[in-house]
Formats: sequence, structure tokens, C-alpha cells
Amino acid sequence: MTEFNLRPVNHGDQERVGKIIYDAFYHISNVHNFPPDFASEDIAVELAGMLLTHPSIYGIVAESDGVVIGSNFLWEADEVPGVGPITIDPGSQNSSIGKALMLDVIHRAEQTNANSVRLVQAAYHNRSLALYTKLGFDAVSPLSAMSGPTFNAIIDGYDTRPMTADDVDYADAVCIAVHGISRKNEIAGSVDRGSGYVVEHRGLITGYTTGLGYFGHTVGTTNEELKALIGSGQEITGPGFLLPTTNSVIMRWCFENGLRIGHPMTLMNRGVYQVPRGAFMPSILY
Repeated sequence: MTEFNLRPVNHGDQERVGKIIYDAFYHISNVHNFPPDFASEDIAVELAGMLLTHPSIYGIVAESDGVVIGSNFLWEADEVPGVGPITIDPGSQNSSIGKALMLDVIHRAEQTNANSVRLVQAAYHNRSLALYTKLGFDAVSPLSAMSGPTFNAIIDGYDTRPMTADDVDYADAVCIAVHGISRKNEIAGSVDRGSGYVVEHRGLITGYTTGLGYFGHTVGTTNEELKALIGSGQEITGPGFLLPTTNSVIMRWCFENGLRIGHPMTLMNRGVYQVPRGAFMPSILY
């Protein structure tokens, strides 16, 4: 057993945390013969820099003999916090480190009176699924990462355009109607990044996306909004967007338009959860 302690992240952790993120994801995907989540270590280090400096992200590291051997993060911008990425140096992995890192962010969420905590895990990683389940998380939806070339599709009566600041409240109202929660701050952030899009139907905003990729989520009143947004000509970034595997209608439509399945994933929740009352695609957080 590796002896370790936990402490808050600091700016000096970026390189080491980024390297562990890259190595951990590369190791587990390689073992199961899946492509890595990160194309290079530099991309993971860049992500670590954002995680360490973002004012709405809580971070913790596990340290042994003064060396960082793992980390975990809790995204707290909106009312439901999302966990991840949680990673441990492949040379130091054991269940006690992962459990300690998870218990820390669960405790943090409880301190902020969050009604639920959510995450997405790689479905082929049995150990993480077992750990999260033991810690009270329930699997609420199987997911498939969908990737492929950008394309344009005309969905009659459903028009897409870039999201503006004036659209944020309307988009969030769609989120509340479908999921029962607000993600207003995350939606507003997509306007700042230029990745947010809305879809209008009969003069009303009935769907939106914060980006077609791991870090974006999409919500619509029906599947037609999902089709319009996926086929809006936006770039599908990274390993792709996360589609509930049970949504066979959209999955078949994606296949017809040249997209393919990559990683299998699982959406998990601890606490209050409303079954979605519409169509959705979660982010890598939820």
C-alpha cells in the first residue's frame, strides 16, 4: 500500500497533474484496446492548467513523499456539481487512493448542500464502475461517444444559429424543463467560448448545445433538436459527443450521416435525479 496524504491543488501542480491525466487515460484505454482520450501529453497539461485556475473548479491531489500521484476535481459552476477527471499515476494505483479522492469531493459537495453529484465513467473500466457504485452512485444511462466528420443536415422547421447572451435564459429554461436543473453558468460560458448554438422551432428556442464534444452538453425538447444541432456544421471535437445508447433513433441517424461509435461510457448520479423529459446528450461531467 502506498502511503499518501491529500491536499488542495496549487498552480505548481500543472505539469505533474497533466502528465498523470495523460498517462492514466492512455494506460487504461490501451489495456482495453481503445484509442486514448488525449492525442498528446501537452493537451492534458493544458487541461490541467485550466482545472487548476478555474474559479468554479475545486481540486485535490494525493501526494506521496512530496510527489503528486493522483488528483480529482469537482466542477461547481451550477447547482449540480460534476466530478472529474479523477486520475492516479499508473505506477501508484490502488483502490484506497481513488476512494480517498472520491470521498473528498463527495464531502465537498455535501458541504455546499448539493442535492446530487454526477459523473461519466468509461464503461470498460470495471474498477471505477465498482468504486463509484460502492460510494453511492447509480448508473442512469449508458452512453456512446460518437465521432466523425462535420456535416450539414436540413431539419424542416428547426433552424440553428450561434447562441448569444440574450439566448442564455431561454436555453436554460429548456434545460430546466428537460432535466429539472439549471446549467445557466455553463450555458453562458459557451457563449463566451463561441461554442454555443441554439435551435429555434416556430419562433421559440427549443434546444441548444454548449458544444459537440466531451465538454459540451446538448438538450432539446425532441430528437429533432438533436438532429438539427448535430447537423449544424459544427466541428465534432476530441473523441466526440456523448449520445445515450438507448436513443436508437438518433444513433441510427448518426450512422446514416457517417458518424461512428468510439468509447462506451456510463452516466452516473449520486442523490436526486430526474429522468429527462426530452432529448439530451450529456457532457463528460453529466
